[in-house]
Amino acid sequence: MKAASVLVLLGCLLSAQPKVYTRCKLAKIFSRAGLDNFQGFSLGNWICLAYYESRYNTTAQKQLKDGSTDYGIFQINSFTWCRREKLQEQNRCHVACSALLTDDLTDAIICAKKIIKETEGMNYWQGWKSHCEGKDLSEWKKGCEVS
Repeated sequence: MKAASVLVLLGCLLSAQPKVYTRCKLAKIFSRAGLDNFQGFSLGNWICLAYYESRYNTTAQKQLKDGSTDYGIFQINSFTWCRREKLQEQNRCHVACSALLTDDLTDAIICAKKIIKETEGMNYWQGWKSHCEGKDLSEWKKGCEVS
């Protein structure tokens, strides 16, 4: 019985570990999801964005001074784009914020696409504006076997 309890506890601890993707794994995921040249933004833009927002960490969270939280690989904000539990949140992506913290990037990618369409492109993200905008981003996908 003790061994079973230990295995269950170990399983819970392992499943709670953050998933930090490699640059090339993300490049493949993003490419398959149709992000390359989505709304005119190259794959390099998306990889650079994810690096500077979360360091490719799916469980990244940042508490902001206004009481909202940025979630996941793209650091998507809870006040406007996802739902925690507060009624005043807009939840424009129609997704729970916790869904943005999983290894499955589907919800995060769908929401990021919505943000790109409904805002001023990638200008929504400060990490992209500070580190990626206007730069040669071809190196971000170099060696990753994506077209």
